[in-house]
Amino acid sequence: MQQTSTQSSGLKRTLSLWAIVALGLGYMTPTVMFDTFGIVSDQTDGAVPTAYLVALVVMFFTAISYGRMVRVFPSAGSAYTYTRETMHPGLGFLVGWTAMLDYLLLPLVNALIIRLYMTSLFPGIPGWIWVVLFVAAITGLNIWSLNTTSRLNFALVVFEVVLIAAFLVLAVVELSRGVGQGTLLTTEPLLHAGVEVSAVLTGATIVCFSFIGFDAITMYTEEAKDTRDVPKAIMLTLLIGGAVFLVSSFVAQSTFPDNSRFDLIDDPLPEMALLVGGKLFQILFVSAAFAATVASGLASHASVSRLLHVMGRNRVLHPVRFFAYVHPTRRTPVYAVLFVGVVSLLAITPSLELVASMINFGALVAFSFVNLSVIAYFVVSRREYRTGRQVALNVALPLVGFALTAVLWSFLHRDALVMGLAWTAIGVGYALVLRWTSGRSLSEFELDLSDGLDDDPDDDLDNDNLMEVNR
Repeated sequence: MQQTSTQSSGLKRTLSLWAIVALGLGYMTPTVMFDTFGIVSDQTDGAVPTAYLVALVVMFFTAISYGRMVRVFPSAGSAYTYTRETMHPGLGFLVGWTAMLDYLLLPLVNALIIRLYMTSLFPGIPGWIWVVLFVAAITGLNIWSLNTTSRLNFALVVFEVVLIAAFLVLAVVELSRGVGQGTLLTTEPLLHAGVEVSAVLTGATIVCFSFIGFDAITMYTEEAKDTRDVPKAIMLTLLIGGAVFLVSSFVAQSTFPDNSRFDLIDDPLPEMALLVGGKLFQILFVSAAFAATVASGLASHASVSRLLHVMGRNRVLHPVRFFAYVHPTRRTPVYAVLFVGVVSLLAITPSLELVASMINFGALVAFSFVNLSVIAYFVVSRREYRTGRQVALNVALPLVGFALTAVLWSFLHRDALVMGLAWTAIGVGYALVLRWTSGRSLSEFELDLSDGLDDDPDDDLDNDNLMEVNR
């Protein structure tokens, strides 16, 4: 089994450890806690930090599984690759297909949020103009260079984290003046009378959306300077992002025990900033939210294009030459990036609620199968279950991760489940058509290097390494 990624995949190795972490944090969008605070506070009866704590625990076990599998399969395909290689190519395709729903819709969500921001500021300008401008800029940057994208993303993430810290300071000042709970030395934001476990778990499925990003880091494996940095980046992103969510939600819940002070519960971020810091701070904080959306747009667009590229490279996503193509000088999957840009243009018409409801389905599918792939690889294939340590690492930890993810499954919104299953059914239909037209099953699809995927022979994968990766 190949344990190190080949240099000849076509993608360029430019990302350091902290560049990858910044992309993960940008994807996670730390300010999203303030955007969804009103909805989650209403859902959990004022226990937002508890919902984040539950989600963080679930994500922690799953992050361990991601870290272990990326060491074994250092490919940009993430859950798709792990399931394909440890279980079955057909099942891997379906996991990749459902995960694609999550990854494809996130860039679209960011374009939608930008449309909402800009139309509120400039109501006289049609919303579609902002969508086109935003998508064109994000697509152009991702085509140009992932290194350039990561640098801009890093600056945007630093800006939003600084403004979040400023919010926390201002909120603590308000608490000292008797606002809300009047103190941080209280457990009320975590647990109080009227809080039900079922409500907190439902809230956890909502905030699970906030953590999507640590898993997308695996999409950058083939562009990391050192593949050993990727597992570290996964855990760092989860812990840093989780700490930001927990601290900010605890302070916010202490300052705003309920939603009575908000006129707009669906997105109270501007009002929260106004109430703790006045008009000037509101402008700055909304600017930080805008920057966070741009950073998330950059990172999410980059990651899903890598998934499409790998699925095209494995000849399960057609047209192969379109998705598998890598530009000979830019070393980016140009056509896959363009495809994501075209999908993101759909943000011109739909509502944010409709699109957001579909995202968690794909994420939970990916999380579930990454945990199962650990068991399939280490226990079923390698028989590593003979010692107590092996049982703990290879059975207990991934099973806990899977079980906790299953709990979130049971509280998934019905609309998300219906739409997700419909998308999966489309994937099954696509696989059947692919088999009917080609005469081959998904397990028989491998790269045929003699065809070539672009005009640059240096972009082709080394045949020996390829056979090891796909074995």
